[in-house]
Amino acid sequence: MSSQKKIAIVYDWIDSWGGVERILLAFHEMFPDADFFTSYIDYDKAGWAKNFKIKTSFIQNLPDFIKKNRKLSFPLYPYAFESFNFNEYGVVISVTSSFAKAVITKPDTLHICYLLTPTRYLWLYPKQYLTGWQRLLGKPYFNKIKNWDYIAAQRPDKIIAISQTVADRCKQFYNREAQIIYLGFDINYWNDIKLKVKSEKLKVQLKSKKFYLVVSRLEPYKRVDLAVEVFNQTGKSLFIVGKGSQLGKLKQQAKLNIKFMSDITDQELALLYSQAEGLIMPQEEDFGYVSLEAQFFGCPVIAYGKGGTTETIIPNKTGIFFMVQDAMSLKQALEKYDKIKQVLKQNLKEMGIKGFDKYALDNFKNNFINQLTPISSNY
Repeated sequence: MSSQKKIAIVYDWIDSWGGVERILLAFHEMFPDADFFTSYIDYDKAGWAKNFKIKTSFIQNLPDFIKKNRKLSFPLYPYAFESFNFNEYGVVISVTSSFAKAVITKPDTLHICYLLTPTRYLWLYPKQYLTGWQRLLGKPYFNKIKNWDYIAAQRPDKIIAISQTVADRCKQFYNREAQIIYLGFDINYWNDIKLKVKSEKLKVQLKSKKFYLVVSRLEPYKRVDLAVEVFNQTGKSLFIVGKGSQLGKLKQQAKLNIKFMSDITDQELALLYSQAEGLIMPQEEDFGYVSLEAQFFGCPVIAYGKGGTTETIIPNKTGIFFMVQDAMSLKQALEKYDKIKQVLKQNLKEMGIKGFDKYALDNFKNNFINQLTPISSNY
């Protein structure tokens, strides 16, 4: 491969595991010789990336209390991504929900942005990320960064959104059209997990045979607090799988019927899906990868009826929606769900694997490679 045909893949930060990180693995499979660029990597939390060829920014060398704190490191990210040099690359693929789209490339370099969402804390949920005094004192700088983010979103030659929801946001906030390629769902991998799941033992003993499930990063915009509030009221068992900045706060709020879990295997997660009464998704999702996981294992979904989950859940067939993002609406949805859950589970059983072909990982790979044409034949 000549120097002008090299591929770079840019991601905001590599320090966790989730649906999006699975796609980074897919890019690594598609382009095994590609170099990955990121602001920083935490190898303790991202062992899955140990085989990547990774180049980090100056943020990697900063003390942990800075680089691992999004608010403290926030002003540094524009400089970090604009400092990368891509002169030797023919294609740059930025995968981003915030800063990676801001990289600067030569006119003859193809820059494709795979957009996870426009920057959440700038355009979607600023009040959930900043307190009142932070918004007041930081408003001039906040507006400056919003302007910079808009300009950065004009740099990619092409934007591909992970869902119609994200494409609509891209048009609204960045005034750019985006093609849609859904996040790839690895049907073969999850089917292998399904075959193994019966023999897997959970790290945490399930004391209740009937429980509901939340699988999510524990961040403010995910609104897991709504699930905690409702299950505190109902007394029903709830398992919350995930980590994040809200973990301590949610544990303080939760009663004894709510249990928290993290760092479980995919087999253990699959077992939870297969045994749960239903999956709760109180957030407005960009896509809703977790909803596909749950449905694949026969677990219907109770979701907030806005965002990407409306593209991955068939209402009253594989799940139900609640239309107001508050505890009362979620509680009413759970009461309705309790009456029809067996029908929904039967629907998922009858739908089987074919119901997920639309989101198949192979489709993602083929559709994305097609975006490199007419130069794809050179890679």
